[in-house]
Amino acid sequence: MKALLISLLLFSTLFSLDIRPPHYKGDVRFIKQIELNSKFSGFNFSEISDLAYDKKHHILYMISDEGILYRYRARFSKNDFNLTPISATYLKRKNGKRLRKWKRDTEGLALNSKGEIFISREGKPKITKFSSNGVKIKNLKLPKYLRRVKLRSRNKSLESLAFHPKYGLLTALEWPPKGVPPHFQTIYSLSGKVWHFYMENYKKNGISEIEVMDDGNILVLERAYNGIFGKFVVTLKKVFLNRCDKNHICKSKVLFKIDSAKGWHIENFEGLARVGKNRYLMISDDNKNFFEQTLLIYFEIK
Repeated sequence: MKALLISLLLFSTLFSLDIRPPHYKGDVRFIKQIELNSKFSGFNFSEISDLAYDKKHHILYMISDEGILYRYRARFSKNDFNLTPISATYLKRKNGKRLRKWKRDTEGLALNSKGEIFISREGKPKITKFSSNGVKIKNLKLPKYLRRVKLRSRNKSLESLAFHPKYGLLTALEWPPKGVPPHFQTIYSLSGKVWHFYMENYKKNGISEIEVMDDGNILVLERAYNGIFGKFVVTLKKVFLNRCDKNHICKSKVLFKIDSAKGWHIENFEGLARVGKNRYLMISDDNKNFFEQTLLIYFEIK
């Protein structure tokens, strides 16, 4: 009876699809592509902004723009994956009450080597440590520059978060701050170390997410959106942390682009997580819009 109840309350609907243009050839192997419509009792599943994978316990975490933390049991192989919803919970203050509305715009999600949960958010730059059941533990101290940064927009703050085995938590602003050229970006460590690089030269291009690669370099998800009838390009770029000049400007390499003008089925891709050797998940935010989807793309960088 208990198993039946769980199956009624928690389930996922998966629809296969293909975002690639016809006759795609590239260095990225698309392993599995699905539209994800999960059901969690008492919660809406939408506006997913990031995800992170606990490889030791086979748990995939997702965070929404509304401050909701989702957990899945996850299994990945070289040619497939399987997800089973476990639970969903609101992020809460230390007193157990839900985060206030203006503090729920959660964007970046990362797990450290101990499996502890860290989340960044829009607005005033903040990175917060949470318990596994979504209760706030503490805000982390940010470098002085990030504490005083002048944002181009309140909605262009700490969009991304990743954990590096050498440098600890890394983060980036969605758009460069005021006074900085629009395509000159920076990855920040909480210890104050920085790495600069150049984004692709598209109008309104910004960083949606970063992730640490197997070799210790950074995979950057860039997104340039210019309205329904404008150009929409998503770029995956590798930034080499150990190939930087004296001004900390690092070499980078474009791995692939998803371009609406070149036959790609494009959505608002925001989240990125490494789940295996050279294998990643990328997820889109449906913006609570009937015409948009939550797409989950499982791919391998050859």
